Amino acid sequence: MNEPTHGSRLCRQPSFPASPTGNEHGGKPVRFRAAESLENPVPGGAQTRSALPPQPIDALQVNRRRRPLARTLQAIAANRLTIGFIGGSITADWDHNWPTPVTTWLAGTFPNLSLTAENAAIGATGSDSACLRMDREIIQRHCDITFVEYAVNDHSTPSARRQNTREGLIRKLMAAGQDVVLVYTFCQEMYADMLAGEVPASIAEFEALAEYYGIGSVWAGLHALNEVRAGRLRWDEWLPDTLHPGCRGSWSYGQAVIAFLHEEFQVSVAGRTPPALPTPVSASNWETLREIPLASVEASGPWVLRRVHQDNHIEQILETNTPGAQLGFGFTGRGLVLIFDYGKKSAEFVYRLDDRAWQPVERERPAWCGDRGLARALVIAEDLPTGPHRFEMEVVHGNRPDCNGTECRLALIGVLTK
Repeated sequence: MNEPTHGSRLCRQPSFPASPTGNEHGGKPVRFRAAESLENPVPGGAQTRSALPPQPIDALQVNRRRRPLARTLQAIAANRLTIGFIGGSITADWDHNWPTPVTTWLAGTFPNLSLTAENAAIGATGSDSACLRMDREIIQRHCDITFVEYAVNDHSTPSARRQNTREGLIRKLMAAGQDVVLVYTFCQEMYADMLAGEVPASIAEFEALAEYYGIGSVWAGLHALNEVRAGRLRWDEWLPDTLHPGCRGSWSYGQAVIAFLHEEFQVSVAGRTPPALPTPVSASNWETLREIPLASVEASGPWVLRRVHQDNHIEQILETNTPGAQLGFGFTGRGLVLIFDYGKKSAEFVYRLDDRAWQPVERERPAWCGDRGLARALVIAEDLPTGPHRFEMEVVHGNRPDCNGTECRLALIGVLTK
């Protein structure tokens, strides 16, 4: 059993089995004058204790520090840091979110720092979508450190799929030389496991990858729940709609991350070089997912390739409103992923691969979704024989009461090249 942690306690490094990338913190602490003035980065001091008798949840740990954040500390020393965030609506760039107190703390702690924040989080998306968008939205923007938040939005995704997409995401970031920190928030389905002192499966699987790759993690949802148990935070302040944190809940998540960073910044990284990327856990991971341009598609019917300006980070779409319109393209690889600008006015379609039988598509249309604006990923295949393939699709009306239109707005095409 891990050493008990209550809320924001900054725990000593636990003992873990060896990983291929190493898991140690060593050397003399590096001193940042501004950081030294931050005695209690988390509201309420260094501990958040419940007045209740000890419970199984007390054994769970908020922060796990593994490999030092070498690139981040070197960037801070050079007074220029680019920080990335990717996740779902809990992380997205709304009026209030947990990245805001984190970036505000960094700017205040290092007043001479030129700080750039790249928030690529999109509501209602998982790590499958992120793996495709990662290159253009995080890697090509030269982030030094990226925080990844998908334990909630991947919660209902099958385990094998989410582990492949998550590992691909992690490997892309590490191959680019970035520091990576995993952040776990909260959904109601995690509650019973947490009270029983268990780690929910979506988080436990992330932790297995974090341990293997030597990546630090922050269980911000556990910190907030411990604040509730200690009487410092009301549940409705934390989660007004049962999922998305209010201003005070986002502050709690942010303070858990700040506490993690504050301790990380006391570590010397002199002479450290980026670790070699180890052999993947799964050969089927999505590291090789690459975008192919919409302009390469062969279209039949009234399709228009046009630029759009939307909150879901989609910049260009290939669009039609006509049932019967078709498109096709060839690709080389083992898998295909499509991302649509999706909503209640979206059409459905039928498709085929390599002249096989046509397959109908029937996608969920949640009551909360709008007419359009969801960046919805659809995995067409991920286990084809590696080689040349051809994809074809035809737009159809869904012929269901919840299909309120015939819009087909294709935003991104991703190919698993091997």
